[in-house]
Amino acid sequence: QEWDKLIQINLVGMLNMHFAVLKGMVERNSGSIVNIASDAARVGSSGEAVYAACKGGLLSFSKTLAREHSRHNIKINVICPGPTDTALLAGVTEGASNPEKLREAFTRAIPLGRLGQPEDLASSIAFFLSEDASFITGQVLSVSGGLTMSG
Repeated sequence: QEWDKLIQINLVGMLNMHFAVLKGMVERNSGSIVNIASDAARVGSSGEAVYAACKGGLLSFSKTLAREHSRHNIKINVICPGPTDTALLAGVTEGASNPEKLREAFTRAIPLGRLGQPEDLASSIAFFLSEDASFITGQVLSVSGGLTMSG
């Protein structure tokens, strides 16, 4: 049941959203979508295999749609947050035997030394929606304070 719920929210919900908005964007011959995935999709995350699989599906789906709809001047990009100080993270930490210790571990693991804030994501989303990103599509941006940087 938990897997079904994760899949319905994180994969099926995303498919339905795209179905709802793409037709109008194609008719207008313009649009921009910024999907929110997770760095769990890029690098894996212990204990979150189904969640990571759903978010990985969002990455590949977004890249494919970006390729297919570029001829309609529709740009589709993805933000992959790392640990961010939201209600979702609070739910994860509250389920731990020592919530504060888990929160501190997340913070220590991030090279910039702090949890992400919702505003960090908002700025990245605003960039992808701006004219400054008018020639960017099919890209994935990690917003993780350096947690998942790779060469």
